Amino acid sequence: MYIDSHCHLDFPELAQDLDAILARMQQNQVSHALVVSVNMPNWPRLLELVKPHDCLYASVGVHPDYEDAEEPTVDGLVERARSSEKVVAIGETGLDYFRLSEPLDWQRERFRTHIRAARQVDLPLIVHTRNAREDTLRIMREEGADQCRGVLHCFTESWEMAQAAIDMNFYISLSGIVTFKKAVDLQAVAAQVPLDRLLIETDSPYLAPVPHRGKTNDPSKVIHVAEKIAELRGITVAEVARQTTENFFRLFNKVPHGAHHG
Repeated sequence: MYIDSHCHLDFPELAQDLDAILARMQQNQVSHALVVSVNMPNWPRLLELVKPHDCLYASVGVHPDYEDAEEPTVDGLVERARSSEKVVAIGETGLDYFRLSEPLDWQRERFRTHIRAARQVDLPLIVHTRNAREDTLRIMREEGADQCRGVLHCFTESWEMAQAAIDMNFYISLSGIVTFKKAVDLQAVAAQVPLDRLLIETDSPYLAPVPHRGKTNDPSKVIHVAEKIAELRGITVAEVARQTTENFFRLFNKVPHGAHHG
């Protein structure tokens, strides 16, 4: 069994194809997918999408790339998180200095808001970090992110950053990028992360893994991420599947362990 720990099934290109995607997930033994929130206006629709399906769960949060988005409040995030058993995480949140340039005080403040909400509801935090290593770790430390635990999703940073996050009770999630030919540095990190701190994801509809690169991604393709990690570590894909599934349930502990596909 595999679990896609981060996808965007509510995005139009996937939502319209949901039944076919769920069928493909079942064929590829992908038992669950976590559908991750990126803004507030679309969140009610995201929740409605996951509600009928035992295999789908949701987060609540506002992505750091959304500059003119409705700014979340701690109370607003907490209220939404408590409104449904389907909400199992806060985020995605974090810092992205790749696409946007200073002044980014609003982005740092938004990140703090999410950490505070996650601590208040005792839910894990889904962190997006790009070209912002020092500030990401600093804010996580200042806000006590180790107390709410979480994951650095779609990880593309250094082993040093991975280690610092692991020391703060965080997991490292790898996406289809790890299958890309030029991702040599990331492949080295993938071989080093302790197996009990590793998650796999698609970040679909983006970043389809080899051999589907350039096509629309979906959770059924997370199997290729697991295969690449197994190859890099010299272990069986079954071992990667078992361990990353266990890790998912340990981190996102609101998801019922015995929940079945459907």
